[in-house]
Amino acid sequence: MTYRAVLWDFALDNHGYVTTQDARELGVPRIELAKLAARSKLTNVSYGLYRFEDAPTSRFDQYHEAVLRVGPGAYLTRDAVLSLHELALVNPRRIRVGVPRRNRAAVPEWIEVVRERIPAADLTTYDRIASVTVARALIDCRELVMTERLLQALDEATRRGLVRRGDRSRVADALTGAG
Repeated sequence: MTYRAVLWDFALDNHGYVTTQDARELGVPRIELAKLAARSKLTNVSYGLYRFEDAPTSRFDQYHEAVLRVGPGAYLTRDAVLSLHELALVNPRRIRVGVPRRNRAAVPEWIEVVRERIPAADLTTYDRIASVTVARALIDCRELVMTERLLQALDEATRRGLVRRGDRSRVADALTGAG
């Protein structure tokens, strides 16, 4: 199997993206990424991040790219999580990406880096994209989104299995100030 084939197989499950760290873990030398980019087989998106342009696209690509651009330990947060799941009618101009410690990665204007410490229990992945849970995102959006929309989103998220029924009342109480 060629290095390109190894990277391609990985990228297909990761919205077309591969990082230098991924390549290292797959046993592909870093120089091979540069060679593939020079031959237009890969596009260098940002430092250490590449994308196969011929990989299938989806509406999740930009969210995944945002997290990868910020770097290891990054995750979607707040309204970006609601937007990912098409909840609460949010359409943020910038994708919010959380990090537990200061981050110096240069990111484009369409990404907003938020420094915050989130308990491990509130972190998950959706379609291979690191994220806070929908329950946590709903609570964290109290200042950003109208309460009515958040409560409707909570009902929808519970129906779709994105919020556990056991967490529903806790989240509803947090949204309405009852708890």
